[in-house]
Amino acid sequence: MVKATYKDAGVDLDVYQESMSRLPRLLHRTYSPRVLKLDGGFAGLFKLDFKNPLFARNYDDPVLVGCMDGVGTKLKIARLIDRHDTIGIDLVAMSVNDAICCGAEPLFFLDYIAMATDEPDVVEQIVQGISDGCVEADCALLGGETAVMPDHYAPGDYDLGGTCVGVVEQKKLIDGSAIDVGDTVIGVASSGLHSNGFSLVRQVVFDHNGLGVHDEVPELDQTVGDLLLTPTRIYARPVRRILDHYRVKNVVHGIAHITGGGLCENLERILPEGVQARIDRDAWTPPAVFEWLQDLGGIEPDEMDRVFNMGVGLVLVTSSYFADTIRRILSDAGLDSWELGEITAGPKQVVWNA
Repeated sequence: MVKATYKDAGVDLDVYQESMSRLPRLLHRTYSPRVLKLDGGFAGLFKLDFKNPLFARNYDDPVLVGCMDGVGTKLKIARLIDRHDTIGIDLVAMSVNDAICCGAEPLFFLDYIAMATDEPDVVEQIVQGISDGCVEADCALLGGETAVMPDHYAPGDYDLGGTCVGVVEQKKLIDGSAIDVGDTVIGVASSGLHSNGFSLVRQVVFDHNGLGVHDEVPELDQTVGDLLLTPTRIYARPVRRILDHYRVKNVVHGIAHITGGGLCENLERILPEGVQARIDRDAWTPPAVFEWLQDLGGIEPDEMDRVFNMGVGLVLVTSSYFADTIRRILSDAGLDSWELGEITAGPKQVVWNA
């Protein structure tokens, strides 16, 4: 009788343990005193409030905010170039940027990594990026799960999922309901493609044009791989600066994370009935990566607008009186921004001005 082992089935527990042994330091660097350290425990522990004056929040009516997302087929680019440290930043950004749309302070992050076979070096790179993203978002990497499933994924494949939990005072909750006629629409610059539309990107770049990840893009002075792996921008700190600047007044009426669906679909999601956002197409110039991709694939402008962020990664809808100050805060944080348009009366929609 053959004596079956887990290793023969494709899961080497010794290699798995090697992967896990590399991760605690990457979690610990994200911790604040609000994290109760429990290495080896079955869950992560986080204190919602803290008596130390530096961390005390003294919540009156806290609301927990939860977001979950992945990175999509951008993972294929990471695998092609065999570089996995930036994809973790993308994973954090996709959930954290959603959480801050409610005005939430990100508290902690949990990751899920599923692989065909355990690869300690790859796992370490991925979690290094997740850790870097959490440091930038000022949230703790509280824990996660690495699943090895040799019969479920093709050799070399892996997938990622991430969850962010944040908190916001009920009276400070941003849900778009306060958006009104006369408000200003501010666009905040993306870092490029972010993490959406990569099924189309891969088809255009690799299948239709035969480019490789190490090919140079002369007009952009980057290789294809480096260009496509530019990590998603995390907006947690600059948004927190804005909200902290206006502790009494609620001057930010709506926030939209511009992901799949583009500017129109994501901005429309936060508009209340009876108002529309009128956007000036000439208010900003999309980064060169979008023109390069559009020319490469002969992609129609409407398709570009619907699939990609076109250089605007986040939108703030604010009281017009405070728009200039908010843009100065964004500039001080190193971010470009533009006054994209205004809110007017009309059917709930986003309208492009001619």
